[in-house]
Amino acid sequence: MKHFVFILALLLLCACDDLKVKKTSTEAILNEELKSFKWNEVDEYPTFSSCEFSSTQQDNKLCFEQTLSAVILERLQAERIIVNHDVLDTILIKFKISDLGDLSLLHFEVDSLTQAEIPNIKFLITSSLDSLPVIEPAIKRGQKVNSEFTLPIIIKVN
Repeated sequence: MKHFVFILALLLLCACDDLKVKKTSTEAILNEELKSFKWNEVDEYPTFSSCEFSSTQQDNKLCFEQTLSAVILERLQAERIIVNHDVLDTILIKFKISDLGDLSLLHFEVDSLTQAEIPNIKFLITSSLDSLPVIEPAIKRGQKVNSEFTLPIIIKVN
């Protein structure tokens, strides 16, 4: 019986070491979280109210890009653009959408030949942005965040 009590006491002492709780500081937790945080991705892309029916994140992104392209294209088609030579070019437009849903143009990349043929192309595109519907900003971890993206616009004028 003495041996049994001795062995039981020894097992309890050894088991107590396994029950020690490791303390983790909030800084360590934050550092671990920051390592796993994907800064270049959002949980939900910016969206227009007409795109809220989309079921997946990719559908929302596609709907947003198509709606934005359609608004720009509609404005360009409403203008009478006269050129001396045929124009077939891809314009890259870099946008920023603030956490309040405000869209701003960051960078506009257009070929010099297209710029020469259509000198007011930048004005036409930026003025088309005034008629955009309300934009819901991107969401990351439940918070509205700023987001940036590049949209290619194909210009074809004969």
